[in-house]
Amino acid sequence: MAKGPRPEHGPLTGVRVVELAGIGPGPFAAMLLADLGADVVRVDRPGGAGLGIDPAYDLTNRNKRSVLLDLKSDEGPARVLDLAERADILIEGYRPGVAERLGVGPEACLARNPQLVYGRMTGWGQDGPLAERAGHDIAYLALTGTLSMIGRPDEPPTVPANLVGDYAGGSLYLVVGVLAALQHARAHGEGQVVDAAIVDGAAHLASMIHGMLAAGSWQDRRGANLLDGGCPFYGTYATSDGGHMAVGPLEGRFYAEFAGLLGIADEFPDRWDLARWDELRAAVTERFLTRTRAEWTEVFSGTDACVAPVLSLTEAPHHPHLAARSTFVEHSGITQPAPAPRFSATPVSVRGGPARPGADTAAVAADWDVPGFGPTSHD
Repeated sequence: MAKGPRPEHGPLTGVRVVELAGIGPGPFAAMLLADLGADVVRVDRPGGAGLGIDPAYDLTNRNKRSVLLDLKSDEGPARVLDLAERADILIEGYRPGVAERLGVGPEACLARNPQLVYGRMTGWGQDGPLAERAGHDIAYLALTGTLSMIGRPDEPPTVPANLVGDYAGGSLYLVVGVLAALQHARAHGEGQVVDAAIVDGAAHLASMIHGMLAAGSWQDRRGANLLDGGCPFYGTYATSDGGHMAVGPLEGRFYAEFAGLLGIADEFPDRWDLARWDELRAAVTERFLTRTRAEWTEVFSGTDACVAPVLSLTEAPHHPHLAARSTFVEHSGITQPAPAPRFSATPVSVRGGPARPGADTAAVAADWDVPGFGPTSHD
């Protein structure tokens, strides 16, 4: 498959991806592929997505190009099939059966391109009693048991934004799936459908916890376990100025350093004295309230006590470690997380800002040699 004229910009240079525009995990998965160097063409629809933000700030569309097509028009599906014929991967996030009704389902696309990897991103999956029902991240997490683990025991479960479901259980599993299927397609000449469901991924994320549950080392309730806030030396504590410190010295020598710096080593030398955990928590709480977040940050700076200040989204890019690694970058006037992970031979970067709907139709038509596309004006 011929490559476009774009320079090498990551390990996926030369991989062509068609993204049928949606919201949530599909766009984020396509952004990750684009960050890694793939030529991602997003097929936007007139009017945009229902929950879409201002396209100029939608970072999930960075490093992509956009064409504008109405899939309900006579020629829209035909143009998508033209793109699919020239692509390595296609990603869609419709409810089951919608892509088929639009004429761009797996059967139609694979008929045009038998080596295509067709990635399907949904919450409930392509089958099962709930497959056709609407839903969002929080509902998927709820049914998998994952949500039940997050939060304080005396409060309702805490909503972890849309990070655990949409992006961890959804996007990341879709990306792993389509790249694994791409490897198979290139080795055997056989494309296939990847069914990535958030319920499957969110359940899979808790594999270690299920093992601990089976072994009797995890209680099936919030705030009663080593990693869910039940442990007094694995959690967050308020400081005198309203800030918070994250504490996690699980290992013995790290706890010893933590307890010494906090000033409780003599009183609580044994971290595994479970009968005194409530006392230990109270003592840690009281100590952290005696100083500000900045003061405690200085106390634990340069140590292995496994303590860190809880920074806000706007504070994080300025932390010395993250600044030194360029974990955040500025592009098009927007401070944003840099692409991850990092590669020694094929470095990645933010090459372009969020794609504006339809702005790249003519360029994609030329690069991909797609007939029937005409230039689309863009405001």
